[in-house]
Amino acid sequence: VGHSDGASIALIHAGAGHAVRALALMAPHVFVEPVCVRSIAQAKQAFETTDLAQRLGKYHRDPRKTFYLWNDVWLDPEFLQWNIEEYLPGISCPVLAIQGEDDEYGTMEQLERLRRGVRGPCELVKLPACGHAPFRDQPAATLAALARFVSGLGGYPR
Repeated sequence: VGHSDGASIALIHAGAGHAVRALALMAPHVFVEPVCVRSIAQAKQAFETTDLAQRLGKYHRDPRKTFYLWNDVWLDPEFLQWNIEEYLPGISCPVLAIQGEDDEYGTMEQLERLRRGVRGPCELVKLPACGHAPFRDQPAATLAALARFVSGLGGYPR
């Protein structure tokens, strides 16, 4: 189970040949889109001009360091070429991919490329009135999709 960059890490892990029974992904990144870069630049501005650092302090020991380690990578011009589609054909396990239709960090093209690239079964869930965090914006729909997906894995080979 992964969200955002964590979903991308799960895809790389599975696509590199590691044993994975299934992937449940929320708002995965498969390639860099302009909308994502714009939103990350806006996040930097918010971090520097609002109480965002304090709010992130609830989740991170060093919110400043954590934020800039993430933000600086995504805003590096060389990172614009980042793409993990080469890993997708190595994924044969079932995949559930959930994304909000109003995701400020990616479009539905992320899910479509994922669906076209993996070899195993792939279910896409596109949630209306939902941004980058389906578990927060649409918790009931997200939990229902995850529960349905996991319950269907009983007969799938390990």
